[in-house]
Amino acid sequence: MPESFLRLLPESQKRLSVNTQVQSHHHGHDVGERLYLHRHSVVHETASYLKVVAAIAFILVAVSTPITNWQAFIGYFIWVLVVAAIAKIPFILLFKRALIEIPFIFFAILMPFFGSGERFVAGPFNLYREGLIAGAGIVVKGTLGVLTAIILSTSTTAREILRGLERLRLPALMVQIASFMLRYVNVVNDEMERMKVARDSRGFEATGLKHWKVLATAAGALFIRSYERGERVHLSMLSRGYEGVLPHDEVEKSKASSWFMVLMYPFVAVVILVITTLIGNQ
Repeated sequence: MPESFLRLLPESQKRLSVNTQVQSHHHGHDVGERLYLHRHSVVHETASYLKVVAAIAFILVAVSTPITNWQAFIGYFIWVLVVAAIAKIPFILLFKRALIEIPFIFFAILMPFFGSGERFVAGPFNLYREGLIAGAGIVVKGTLGVLTAIILSTSTTAREILRGLERLRLPALMVQIASFMLRYVNVVNDEMERMKVARDSRGFEATGLKHWKVLATAAGALFIRSYERGERVHLSMLSRGYEGVLPHDEVEKSKASSWFMVLMYPFVAVVILVITTLIGNQ
C-alpha cells in the first residue's frame, strides 16, 4: 500500500494494514520451515537422515562425558562452532536461538542449594558440591545439545528431518503424527492471525483485565474452528483413499562426502574425549 495513502487512514486502520502486509509476507512459510536458513554448504547438502545420526551420536558422546573433564567440553564447544562456521550459520543467530534453554539454566542454578554430601561456603551462600556439579552438567551438556539441534534445524527443513526419521525406520505412525502436528501448527497459527485481523478491524485493543473475557472467548472459538477443520481434513483424506499410510518421497542419495561429514562430527568428539582423558590421567 502506498505510504501517501497510508497517511490518510485512521490509526487503527494503519495498524490493520501493516499487520495484513506482514501476514501476507509470511504467508506460505510454514512454522517448521522458519528455522531453516538457506545456504550452500556441505552440511546443507548432506542427507537429512545422516545429519540426524551425526547429531544423536555427538550428543551421546557429550552426555557420556564426565562433567569433571572440563577440557573435553571446551573442545566440544570449539568443534560445534567450527561445524556452524562450515554450515555458514552466523554465530549471532546461533546464540540467539540458544536462549531457548534459559528456563533450564534457572533450574540448574537452584540445584547447588539442594542435595546431600559435602557442603562449602561461597560468599553468603552455603552450597552443596554435588548439586553444583550436577547443575553445571545440566547447563554444559544441555547447551551442547541445544546448539547441535539448532545446527540441525538451521541446515535442514522440518519436512526433510521427518523424511530422515522415516528413512531411519522410525515407526511410520510416529512420523505421520509429527507431520500432522507440524502442519496443524501452521493451520492454527493462520486461524489466530485471521481472528486477530478481525478484532483489529473492529478497533479492539486488549488494555486491561476487562478484555480477558473477550480473549478467552476467542481462544474457545479457535479451538472449535481447529477441531472442525481437522474433521473436514480427515474426511477429505478418507475420500481420497487414505488408509493410514502417506505417499513416500524419493529416497535421498548419499554421497561419499556426506558420509565423511557425518563420521567426522561424532568422531572428532570421541578423539577430544580420548585425548583429554589421557591427559587427565597423567
